[in-house]
Amino acid sequence: MKKNVVILGSTGSIGQNALRVVAALPDRLRVIGLSAGRNYRGLLQQAARFRVRHLALADAEAAAACAAAAPRGVRVLAGPEGVAALASLEEAHIVLCAIVGMAGLAPVLAAVACGRPVALATKEVLVAAGALIMRACRRHGARLLPVDSEHSALFQCLEGHDVQSVRRLLLTASGGPFAAREGVDFRKVTVAEALRHPRWNMGRKVTVDSATLMNKGLEILEARWLFGVPLDRIDVLIHPESIVHSLVEFRDGSVLAQLSPPDMRFAIQYALTWPERVDGGLPPLNLTRLGALHFHAPDPRRFPCLRLAREAAATGGTMPAVLNAANEIAVESFLQGRIRFCDIARIVQSVMRRHRSQPALSVEVIRAADAWARREAARLCGGRPRKERI
Repeated sequence: MKKNVVILGSTGSIGQNALRVVAALPDRLRVIGLSAGRNYRGLLQQAARFRVRHLALADAEAAAACAAAAPRGVRVLAGPEGVAALASLEEAHIVLCAIVGMAGLAPVLAAVACGRPVALATKEVLVAAGALIMRACRRHGARLLPVDSEHSALFQCLEGHDVQSVRRLLLTASGGPFAAREGVDFRKVTVAEALRHPRWNMGRKVTVDSATLMNKGLEILEARWLFGVPLDRIDVLIHPESIVHSLVEFRDGSVLAQLSPPDMRFAIQYALTWPERVDGGLPPLNLTRLGALHFHAPDPRRFPCLRLAREAAATGGTMPAVLNAANEIAVESFLQGRIRFCDIARIVQSVMRRHRSQPALSVEVIRAADAWARREAARLCGGRPRKERI
């Protein structure tokens, strides 16, 4: 039987790769719903290609324009509520969330409340609201299937193993454009340099997070919730080749690793077809051509965002939401040329120092902390925050 798939954030990098996976497996996967933020033209092109009749746009004006241009029989939902409604489609078998940032929280909760499996690429959702999400999954019998390549690797290595047998989870990081460069003056790093990722083709925000290693800090928090492993047993290794996507070290000293070419379609396909493994035409890994694989510990002086993420995780409550929100504003300000690359970590740290963490017991509490952190970070960046819809 074909799986009916809803893709949230279909016009972004992960969403486009998800559609490539669906196109390669027409006998197994069918897209029934697509959402985007504002890019209604791109959404309509995707809908036409895959014959999708249920669309949603988070931006109300874009949704109105989309509805006016859509063919007869295509339903267009508007606003964050519309995206959440799309995630709740009764005929959906799985929902893939690739929405950047906390805007993914409401639709993920909506899908989970319906008992749907969620293929999750939006790490910020678990970072800020991990306790809420996991509690909802237990209540409604829903499963999270990781789409990040690192967490997909851990998920695959852990299948069939008791988490109590785990000594460490080892998240690998390419290190971005700066881990292997000596003598980098981070005060002078340009936007173009930060976006020049050596291995992965990702969106601008995620690429900057890779350059600061904030992405690994967020992934530590995500892994904690996904796998139930304490924070002090989750480590990061720089692995420039991006072939080993993560490793699990067991108590007996054995280590299992998952390897594949640096292509997001591997993790996406596994999440969408799990528990099966199928041939989707992805390029095989040629071990005879790999050459040497390298691993080393990240330099904490170069990558202070790793320390900040661990501090936020140790504090708990609303602090991870504050970390995430402040980072989003700081990265946006860097991309706009209003702050320096080295200011990203400084601003995140300053916002965290000003925050009194509270128990993250509800969506409302998390939203309030997120909004406060955005305002505070924007003030420090010398501007106003872009309103985040969560």
